[in-house]
Amino acid sequence: MTHDLTRRSLVKGVGSLALATPFLSLMACDSGDRGRGLSQLSGRTMGTTYQIKITDKPAGVDVNRLTADLADILEAINDQMSTYRPGSELSHFNAGPARSEVRVSSDTATVAEAALRVAALTGGAFDPTVGPVVDLWGFGSGADGQQVPSKSLIEDASAKIGFNKVGALSAPPRLTKRNEAVQLDLSGIAKGFAVDKIAEHLEQIGIGHYLVEIGGELRGRGWSPRGGGWRVGIEHPSGVPSVAQRVVHLDRHGLATSGDYRLFFEEEGRYYSHIIDPRTARPVEHGLASVTVIATTTMLADGLSTALMVMGLEAGMELAEREGIAAFFIARNGRSFVEASSTAFMPYFLA
Repeated sequence: MTHDLTRRSLVKGVGSLALATPFLSLMACDSGDRGRGLSQLSGRTMGTTYQIKITDKPAGVDVNRLTADLADILEAINDQMSTYRPGSELSHFNAGPARSEVRVSSDTATVAEAALRVAALTGGAFDPTVGPVVDLWGFGSGADGQQVPSKSLIEDASAKIGFNKVGALSAPPRLTKRNEAVQLDLSGIAKGFAVDKIAEHLEQIGIGHYLVEIGGELRGRGWSPRGGGWRVGIEHPSGVPSVAQRVVHLDRHGLATSGDYRLFFEEEGRYYSHIIDPRTARPVEHGLASVTVIATTTMLADGLSTALMVMGLEAGMELAEREGIAAFFIARNGRSFVEASSTAFMPYFLA
């Protein structure tokens, strides 16, 4: 069975419509097979689902062969970056001592470099070493249960994390660590990378109209089956089926959403979100419900959506405006919700 790369299966889930994250869904108008010819592939990978829609498939492309090729791509990524596979490149690196340097594939180095760039850009709001803290609060794969940990346990877990304790280099591709206890987990960005790799393969074999989704991460190009571009609905955080907050157009870009409404626990009347701030080693306490990011790569959108969700509306919007990040925020306001868009996100709106 293919294991999940991600601790964030608890963040990204399949919603009420096809190809959905908690707040994202393909609009029904794009899910029919009228108009242009539609080919669909679906299955499971990385502990979640994938769906691929192809419009006007070239006659020379065999669907069975394509399915096998895509399975090989996904399996290779798991062999490189899964923390659940003892023989993976990442597991080998994590088992190494301090000051070790491990040769890895170019793909693993690329994803690690991207994760560390996002971490630096966001001041550690995104941190690919945060796993021990997530586990401590009961939200990770290694969690023993959900409860508020003691101050000393939080301090102990905090000492084991820090994106500045690991490094990634591309020539030759390798990973380095400066602390034996630190564990690198690329799950917060690897599914986005997998979406990009599949899209790259589709284009290499002459497919120019597609929508790729893995566990809610999306990348689209060209035309939908009905002849227009791919339309993606940003669902209302209330979770009401088929209710879109806004609709965006997706072409040659990736899209990812992080949201907080699915997993939490309560203790002594207080709500604790599964969104953990690596900088404080505690769950966030702001009222942000979701963040959607559109970027040139799905990998980048994946990491940035997580970081902005941690930062909250005010700090997240400030970063988005300063760095030209296309971000759409939905925040709680009492029993209702308010939305805010960065300047770079505005051109993607259709409704």
